[in-house]
Amino acid sequence: MHVIVVYDTAAERNSRILRTCRKYLHHTQRSVFEGQLTPAQLRAFQAAVETVLDLTYDNVIVYTFPPGTSPVRHAWGATEPEPTDVL
Repeated sequence: MHVIVVYDTAAERNSRILRTCRKYLHHTQRSVFEGQLTPAQLRAFQAAVETVLDLTYDNVIVYTFPPGTSPVRHAWGATEPEPTDVL
């Protein structure tokens, strides 16, 4: 399934959450990641992220798109180069 992850964390946890997200997904913009994950990979990602977060302060949002569907992506302004293997 296609997954988009956005996060907002305290500064002292930014580098840890960034490293965790990069293990699973493509870094597309500051605190935004996207890519393809299986349900098992998504569960592993969630478990890894939860070890880093302070659930009383930090926020992670995961958008999932079922297999066979593709998100439509629009971007305006200064953007990072798009990864070549993201739909």
